[in-house]
Amino acid sequence: MSNRVSMSDVARRAGVSLMTVSRVINEKGDVHPETRQRIQKIIKDLDYHPSAIARSLATQRTRTIGLVVPDVSNPFFADITRGIEALAYAQGYHVFLCNTEEDPQREISVIQSLEEKRVDGLILCSSRIEATALVNLLNRLPAAVLINRRLDDHKSEDYQTVFLDDEASGVLATRHLLQTGHRRIGYMAGPATSFSGQGRKKGYLAAMEQAGAAVNPDWIIHCQPTVAGGHQAGLQLLERCDELTALFCYNDLVAVGALQACSDLSRKIPDDLAIIGHDDIPLAALVSPALTTCRVHRQELGARAVEALFERMKNCPGGCTQIVLHPELIIRQSAP
Repeated sequence: MSNRVSMSDVARRAGVSLMTVSRVINEKGDVHPETRQRIQKIIKDLDYHPSAIARSLATQRTRTIGLVVPDVSNPFFADITRGIEALAYAQGYHVFLCNTEEDPQREISVIQSLEEKRVDGLILCSSRIEATALVNLLNRLPAAVLINRRLDDHKSEDYQTVFLDDEASGVLATRHLLQTGHRRIGYMAGPATSFSGQGRKKGYLAAMEQAGAAVNPDWIIHCQPTVAGGHQAGLQLLERCDELTALFCYNDLVAVGALQACSDLSRKIPDDLAIIGHDDIPLAALVSPALTTCRVHRQELGARAVEALFERMKNCPGGCTQIVLHPELIIRQSAP
């Protein structure tokens, strides 16, 4: 037999109606301050825990937010997640973390599932979903914030985006390589569906054009954003384009894979090939040679996103607004 305390027990002890207890729990309606304090003390004394389901029905809030990331094992997204969870927890919210494994169809399914779970809001990292389909999904949610994805040509009723200036990253990395004497620079571009990868490619091409350096299309290769993906693509790229003297990589994991490829091919870093990564995850400073990379302040990215989401959840006016963060070049041994 269950000894669980009920709302009726609280009401009976306080000498008030169930409705009055409900108003105190859900912070609704007018309750005399002394009565409110008495009920709150009884709730504490009895160790009463309201049903989350019942409370969500009364308040139309679940105190949960959804967080969707393409690869939870990537330190970049792990750091963003930590920033989001810390702020959400401080505000009394729980985070449903969902990993999509870089699969757009799985991402759609996950978002639909979070909608069914009635999350109060959604933070979507580096979405791979086609723009029109993504907007349709966002418009069904009470509030949403995108990280590292823009929808410039589409209208959504209620979303905000927090993103790194990826084009600036591409320019920053490529310009550094150009200024240190390189002209034959390759780009390891990550997934073709990556919005960030597309932005970095634009920056890479712009910097090369501004310097009057020709780009051979064979110097650009797409790969999975992992060490294994970078290793495989690095071998393929360097074997077909042995004239390359430098690489700009989509992220640090790809860059570490490229370092391994260079080791396999007996190419010395940075004497034979300079390499620049992106993100400045902890591994970047630990590998040998340590990676030159574009630093992203990942926890700030997550914190700004969750702050924006809470503003949306307070029924602030809709419409798309953008928060832009800027990269910082960290020079180490792989491209001094």
